Amino acid sequence: MKTKIPEEKKYLWQLTIDEFRDLHQELNKGKTYEYGIQGIAKIFGCSKAKAYSIKSSGVIDDAISQNGKIIVIDVERALRLFANKNAWDFFI
Repeated sequence: MKTKIPEEKKYLWQLTIDEFRDLHQELNKGKTYEYGIQGIAKIFGCSKAKAYSIKSSGVIDDAISQNGKIIVIDVERALRLFANKNAWDFFI
């Protein structure tokens, strides 16, 4: 006879696929990332050259994690930082 394990006491290997998917979505709620200069260009809808100048300017430095050649950008934070009025001078 199987005993029902309370939800808060389950081990990871005891989760069903649906429970695991729900847990994963809950933990990563609202976090989206882009990668590289192409990711910056995608976030702001600009060319790679303009994306490189945005990165070099330091406006979104707090949203960027870089290790060697790998660049990871937190999209939400980058948009928040770039929303400052002075940041829009890049597109003028």
